[in-house]
Amino acid sequence: MVVNELENILLAVAKKLGYSTESMRVILSNRPDLCDYQCDEVFKLAKSAHKNPIEIGESLVEEVRKIDNFSDYFDSVEFVKPGFINMTLSSSFINRILSAMYSNPKFNLGEPEKKETVVLDYGGPNVAKPLHVGHMRTAIVGESIKRILNFAGHKTIADVHLGDYGLQIGQVIYGVQKESIALDNLTIGDLDRIYPAMSALCKEDEEVKNKCAEITKELQDGNLEYREMWKKICEISSEDILGIYKYLDVSFDLWYGESDAYPYIPKVESIMKEKNLLQESEGAIIVDVSKETDKKEVPPLVFQKSNGAYLYATTDLATIQERMEDFNPDKILYITDSRQSLHFEQVFRAADLAGIAPYSIFEHLGYGTVNGSDGKPYKTRNGDSPKLQYLFDQAKEVLISKKETNADMQDEDVDKIVNAILKFADLQNNRERDYIFDISKFSEVVGKTGPYILYTYLRIEKIIQNISIDNHKISNNIYNNYDRDLRLKLLEFPVAFKNALEYRMPNYLADYVYDICVLTNAFYQNNHINGLEDEEKKLDWVFLLTLTNRMIKEMLSLLVINIPTVM
Repeated sequence: MVVNELENILLAVAKKLGYSTESMRVILSNRPDLCDYQCDEVFKLAKSAHKNPIEIGESLVEEVRKIDNFSDYFDSVEFVKPGFINMTLSSSFINRILSAMYSNPKFNLGEPEKKETVVLDYGGPNVAKPLHVGHMRTAIVGESIKRILNFAGHKTIADVHLGDYGLQIGQVIYGVQKESIALDNLTIGDLDRIYPAMSALCKEDEEVKNKCAEITKELQDGNLEYREMWKKICEISSEDILGIYKYLDVSFDLWYGESDAYPYIPKVESIMKEKNLLQESEGAIIVDVSKETDKKEVPPLVFQKSNGAYLYATTDLATIQERMEDFNPDKILYITDSRQSLHFEQVFRAADLAGIAPYSIFEHLGYGTVNGSDGKPYKTRNGDSPKLQYLFDQAKEVLISKKETNADMQDEDVDKIVNAILKFADLQNNRERDYIFDISKFSEVVGKTGPYILYTYLRIEKIIQNISIDNHKISNNIYNNYDRDLRLKLLEFPVAFKNALEYRMPNYLADYVYDICVLTNAFYQNNHINGLEDEEKKLDWVFLLTLTNRMIKEMLSLLVINIPTVM
């Protein structure tokens, strides 16, 4: 990693000069016209040594210039007042790192200091309810974070965590009984129709609402008739959900639901009773999770309703107990809508208080909403949250309308481009923020879009596919600024990846791969490889573009995007 090597050089020099420090942080230059990398640790050294930063900075730079292998690392190192060390890398250093990246399947990334076991909870669809645009965010953000963790060297366990035991099941069972539909004849179309109808009815009719709640409670208590209906509903719905996730190339290790957590509830309840955490309040059982340091009120967690029914908080606690027993994870990550942050804060605190799992292992990775052009959550013309299938069809329609020949592409290629349109549009955003959904803009082949990234890859692949570089060792040459800019950007991979990993933010990789593609296109337009007579230059450039495309392909994979054969 470039930054590490530069930091080690500066640290060795600082210690040689007698300065007491454990680090010399190096960052990418915010003025690439002046230098490649910068260090501003001079101010810290000056403060601890009670010296003028100019004196310290000049002495450090003078000493760096004296190292035996200076030219192996630098073209120049300058001190800039009041306290900055500016470093411009040598061609030999740049190419040495690129060569190491080329020969390593993970681009010289290295292994983590500690390999962790991480459980990821994402997807979270409710059985019997169609998947809508919100489910796309949790699915692809969660899948991308999982892939990033895997690429870093960690073990991941992905759980879809189906909502299969909530009130919607009682509503659907009520609707099926009301319409006298035989279980053998029940279809996904019936479920798509019954749930919204019963949900609306419950808002209008208190008696029906209570009956649906009663059915849900009896199901949870083991009613055999309801359990048979529940199994059939889950079977039909899960098959449909699996098809959607397959289209999105999203996969899970576990297809557990709330129902799988129920056997663990008695144990959790026993643990909480032993610790005197359960209190009665207006007939319900609650857990006080507030802290004296809270700046905002954190209400108690409701463990059990007054009618004896359990809630999401209860099953989430039971699920944590199950996961700790089965996997003993180092981290448990929840990828859900940001509006659920209070719920998870209550659950995490309760788990910590009970000793089920320490608060430190939990992370709620909230995401914002997908909005329409009016800035409000994206809706269909009917005012409903669009089903994911509607979104897929809409993207496909727009893609084909952009260019007549798109209609002649293989279905598999069309589906890959549709996925790229939707996923890159989503993942290029900081997951915590809302974003405006503009399908026409996202499907363009120019600008910061999925199709632009795919087009760049396919364009470069066409150039290099018939030129062999099997025995070529990259030279120490860099031929022009377009060449150098691309090489320097490739060196930034560990920084972009580290940010994506540490902050659980795939947008760092989306930004990075877009920047690479912009520089790759500039390189391509100004450096013509075909017909080039200088063989060494030609092979150097093919080497560079081969590494570039390998990295683009890997970044796209981490962003859950597959590459079509043509565009």
